[in-house]
Amino acid sequence: MTETDSSRRVTIRDVATATGVAPSTVSRALSLPDRVNPVTQQRIQQAARDLGYVANSQARALTSGRTRAVAVLVSDITNPFYFDVIRGTQHQLAAAGWTQLLVDTEESADAEMAALSAVSTKADGVVLTASRLSDVQIAKFTERTPLVVVNRRPAGVPSVLIDTPGGVEQAVQHLVSLGHRDVLYVAGPDSSWSNERRWRALVRVAKRLDVRVARIGPHAPFVDSGAAAADAAVNAGATACIAFNDLIAIGMLGRLRERGVRVPEDISIVGCDDIFGADFCNPPLTTMTSPIERAGRVAIRMLLGRLGAVPADELPGEQMSGAVALPTHLTVRESTGPVPAIHHRPS
Repeated sequence: MTETDSSRRVTIRDVATATGVAPSTVSRALSLPDRVNPVTQQRIQQAARDLGYVANSQARALTSGRTRAVAVLVSDITNPFYFDVIRGTQHQLAAAGWTQLLVDTEESADAEMAALSAVSTKADGVVLTASRLSDVQIAKFTERTPLVVVNRRPAGVPSVLIDTPGGVEQAVQHLVSLGHRDVLYVAGPDSSWSNERRWRALVRVAKRLDVRVARIGPHAPFVDSGAAAADAAVNAGATACIAFNDLIAIGMLGRLRERGVRVPEDISIVGCDDIFGADFCNPPLTTMTSPIERAGRVAIRMLLGRLGAVPADELPGEQMSGAVALPTHLTVRESTGPVPAIHHRPS
């Protein structure tokens, strides 16, 4: 690196001088690589790395109107469900040469709205996951900033849906095959769109299969909520429970073990999402496996399509103005078993 390089910020002109091409060619190679000869592009990118060139996104935004950044909002960054979402969005953005801005809204609609307002000038678009806002609020924001939602379906807003209702149907069929005729739904937050969607799916399939269903909750989507949920399930005399998510289900397993209630001999537990660690539980958790990382990737492709950064012909089956549904399947492990001959109700 030269003395000039170490004393000031390396510019596109410096990279152009080093490679013998025009600054405009360097700019295209770094921001729109598909429009530059691959050999030239590789030479420019190597020179940029050698010189320590770092793109000035603010200056680029002023000249092009683009920051080439996408804000990804998650409702709880500590929830392993979002680990895979974030990995998917990050990998897809990196492949396109874009930057991810990650925001944790902490299960708060107010924090979510504040974050959306804050990132509107810093990002070209937004991926909103498991939003706690109303459909009207989401639709109003999309009038100002391109947006794709994950696990929501506001009218007129592009969305990626994980088919957990299909997973719920598989879970009920599995429990029925084990002799269970009563299923208890351990509900998540009232503000969760997915929560109501899963409950409605459970009611539909239960009616078709002549299964009785009941509901307890709401519960915050955390492991700590599982203790109260487990106590309520035992008091209800349940033989099988479907929990809103794996975190609640894992918390239930711990509390039931403390109370001496055997899983699955006395009660069967089903989770949702198949997060990292679901197969490490005691016993390993039967759960609905979702293509979580793929959902993140698809959301980014849809958003970049809306922004014109991905050609429409490279979006097979991913309509920029509609919804994409990704299938789930039930992964059977050791937390579900035959209905007990005598219901176990510890005092």
